[in-house]
Amino acid sequence: MRRFNSFKILLIIVWVIIASSFRVNAAAVLSIKGIVVDVETNLPVSEANLTLIDYKRSAVSNKNGEFVISDVGMGEYVLKVTHVGYKENTLNISVSGQEGKSLVVYLIPKIIEISPVVVTDFHTHTKFDDLSELSNVLKGKELQKELGITLAATLKNETGLAIRSMGPAPARPVIRGLGGDRVLISEDGEKTTDLSSTSPDHAVTIEPFSAERIEVMRGPKVLLYTPTTIGGVVNVIRHEIPQEYHNSMSGSIGAYGETANMGYLGSLVAEAPIDKFMLKVDASKRLTKNLDTPAGRLNNSSSENLSYSGGVSYFPSFGMVGASYKLFDLEYGVPGGFVGAHPFGVDIQMIRRQLNVETRINIRSQLFDDAEVSLYRSYYRHKEFEYGGLIGSEYELENYFGKIHLNHKKIGLFDRGVWGASFEHRRYNIGGYVFSPPAKSINFSVFDFETFTSGKFSLEMGGRYSFDKIVPDYEKPNAKIGYIRERTFHTYSLSLSLLYEWTKIVYVGANISKSSRVPTIEELYSEGPHLAAYSYEVGNPDLNAEGGFGSEIFIFHKFENLYYNFNFFANTLSNYIIPRNSGEYNFQTLLPIYKTTGTDALFYGAEGQIDWGFYKKFSLGFSISYTVGEFSRSGKPLPQIPPLKGLIELKYSDDTFSAGVNSEFAGKQSRVDEFETPTSGYAIINAFTQYSFQTAKLIHVLSLNVDNIFNREYRNHLSRVKSILPEAGINLRLTYKMFFDFQLPQ
Repeated sequence: MRRFNSFKILLIIVWVIIASSFRVNAAAVLSIKGIVVDVETNLPVSEANLTLIDYKRSAVSNKNGEFVISDVGMGEYVLKVTHVGYKENTLNISVSGQEGKSLVVYLIPKIIEISPVVVTDFHTHTKFDDLSELSNVLKGKELQKELGITLAATLKNETGLAIRSMGPAPARPVIRGLGGDRVLISEDGEKTTDLSSTSPDHAVTIEPFSAERIEVMRGPKVLLYTPTTIGGVVNVIRHEIPQEYHNSMSGSIGAYGETANMGYLGSLVAEAPIDKFMLKVDASKRLTKNLDTPAGRLNNSSSENLSYSGGVSYFPSFGMVGASYKLFDLEYGVPGGFVGAHPFGVDIQMIRRQLNVETRINIRSQLFDDAEVSLYRSYYRHKEFEYGGLIGSEYELENYFGKIHLNHKKIGLFDRGVWGASFEHRRYNIGGYVFSPPAKSINFSVFDFETFTSGKFSLEMGGRYSFDKIVPDYEKPNAKIGYIRERTFHTYSLSLSLLYEWTKIVYVGANISKSSRVPTIEELYSEGPHLAAYSYEVGNPDLNAEGGFGSEIFIFHKFENLYYNFNFFANTLSNYIIPRNSGEYNFQTLLPIYKTTGTDALFYGAEGQIDWGFYKKFSLGFSISYTVGEFSRSGKPLPQIPPLKGLIELKYSDDTFSAGVNSEFAGKQSRVDEFETPTSGYAIINAFTQYSFQTAKLIHVLSLNVDNIFNREYRNHLSRVKSILPEAGINLRLTYKMFFDFQLPQ
């Protein structure tokens, strides 16, 4: 009996051992797998280290960002993810069921400072770039959340920016009260050819949906692109010419819809290698109907847009050679119904075709890193139709542009810099019932940009000299507007920015600049009605170049859970060129006469931005900007100056999900020019949510915004149609993007 009991005990022990073995084996087949992704680009991150804290389990992501941590049991784990170029991420995960755990891990790029070298995921080299990346760049998920039907609508909540508009389609950004030609809009660093800077009825020929990032540049670096240092540069980066070779097919498929105008969009971006070449295609189609507002429907505000491009690059041993072709085709309506306007509005058709050629030559000498050369030819045509289909105005631009940048290494005190030169030839033709003469303009510029760092001080400086000649097809000594003749201008611009590291996380700085801008062909020679602008435009052939002096001081703090940036600026401009409502009417056309004059002007104001992660995954954001513009001699207000405006936002976010509410607000604008109407202040409430997930090797990002939840009636002071109807009412915006990256066989 005792022997039998011993045998039973032995059987029980053996059974327990076998059962435990089965449980271990069952646990061994479970795994934690997934993909590591860059939160801003949605591209895979390779060589990321993934470790289960308190367990001897780890993995490294492969070139596709994929990882597998095997031999784990069911239970709760803490996963730590690290990478040299990204901020550390820690996740609490639960493993259960029979298949283990599958997840997407997002990493946030970081800047690593190993004095005096700065390593980032982008080509930033100074603390100024760090500041710009924090405050003046829209990218990744934040860019997708803010996407609107135009570039200006996408940027509307950026600090210091406002929207000038004449309906939903013809909208353009304004920086610190300055618009028109003082704000250069570019794609991949190349000036965009259109007429949006000349009149509020002209649209920007850029589709923002497929942009990789949008940056607003100020300070000395703008002198690489424009002599107008007091304004700025809005640069849309989409890399239509591929810049790097990689052995994978990548891109995105996207869709967009909104309810206020029943608009929708479809988009495709794809990039793939073929032998030693990289090919890229980018196409989108957008349709919108008339805009609904709380006070009614804004008639003749619909639009239809087709945009596509194709690019190819070759990567020989010396660098890169590439080319691209782009077409932008837009039809839209300009609403009517206000003073001087056509009762049924005006329809506009515009098309831009552009051919770009670019090369990068790796010099790698003791003095230079490389040389970048780019050339483009652009053709732009613009027609304005009266009700019934008659052409009232027609504009045609043919533009040739070229530039060279020599990127040099350390020279004397300067760490790095760019020497460069550019030329531009523009042919401007006018038709319809516009009496301005056709003309051509020629520009040649040389410029220099330098950086310097010593201890806690960082410095950027730049200079630009420009020669401009504007030649009408014929002289007209006795024109009503004055002597129409050839004009020649010699101008220069300078800018200097200084940054001081007060502590490891607090920086203070200042900028001073001398700005210049030559009058445009339209400002010099316009003489006649402008159909869609509902104005009779009178140029001034005696205008001198615009000059200005700008100053700015700023402070910013960069810490793990707190960022703030405050700016105070003052800009004085001599011969500030402005088309101004004269209060007179042309009796043949019954249009108000806008006369172009040069006067002295003063702009000053302040901006502030705070982002505070106050509790775990919750953050509070706040931004505000205020600009005062006035005639220097009289102190009276300048026209078209935005009021105080800002944004307050409460947000919850983790790796895959974010949600929040915000309030856009603006003060009343009662400081207005003669014949300009004041605008009341407002505050509207918006909500948003965003979710990202993985299926197979695809990353999906879905964004839903609800704008103006309470259907509040409000008006934009810089809108020419505010006297008819307010801005959009309640609006649901849904954005979806699917990102793919497939490794191709060698």
